[in-house]
Amino acid sequence: MNKKIVAVNAGPRKGWNTDTLINEAIKGATSAGANVEKFDLFRLEKYTGCISCFGCKREKNKGHCICRDGLTPILDAIREADGLIIGSPNYLSELTASFRALYERLIFQNLTYNTENICCNQNVIPVLLLMTSNAPDDSYTSLIHNYQQTFNRFVGPTEVFVSGDTLQLKDYSKLDWEWSMFNPEAKKLRHENIFPKHCQQVFDMEVALVKRM
Repeated sequence: MNKKIVAVNAGPRKGWNTDTLINEAIKGATSAGANVEKFDLFRLEKYTGCISCFGCKREKNKGHCICRDGLTPILDAIREADGLIIGSPNYLSELTASFRALYERLIFQNLTYNTENICCNQNVIPVLLLMTSNAPDDSYTSLIHNYQQTFNRFVGPTEVFVSGDTLQLKDYSKLDWEWSMFNPEAKKLRHENIFPKHCQQVFDMEVALVKRM
């Protein structure tokens, strides 16, 4: 039976850096024989982060977020999946608010507050966590490491990939304000020479993850 992978784009720009990396990971998964279901968080029905209702702590709902909204189909899909691909751009030194909403709901439903068994997740799956950023690749090492550790504990073994110093716009010359922090030519050159290598890397990482399932 083919493995089922859930892919989640927590960035708003279709066809741009984060979405492109996720799509390359999807190609890797499908080339290895997996079926992939993709969700775009910015195109869902209305949803929120965790509302701290503690409904997921009750025995009958253990491991299930009881808040019903636009995130419910994703949480349900992840619960039945064999693997997860999730990516987000870095905004203001954090992952997007949409990522955080899903992250809160996904993790908290599996947190028991029981020291003997802190996690009640019954479907441990491998995760590929992707982050894109305008800053250099190593600027947010501790941030991405913290997310990796939490995913390791409450979802499954997690690999991370960071693509930094990304191209923000196709044509910086069309800006009608001064944007002197970035070198447009250097950004474009990196996008042409380095970003394709990053795409290949996440493709290969996902192939390897699927083959290990």
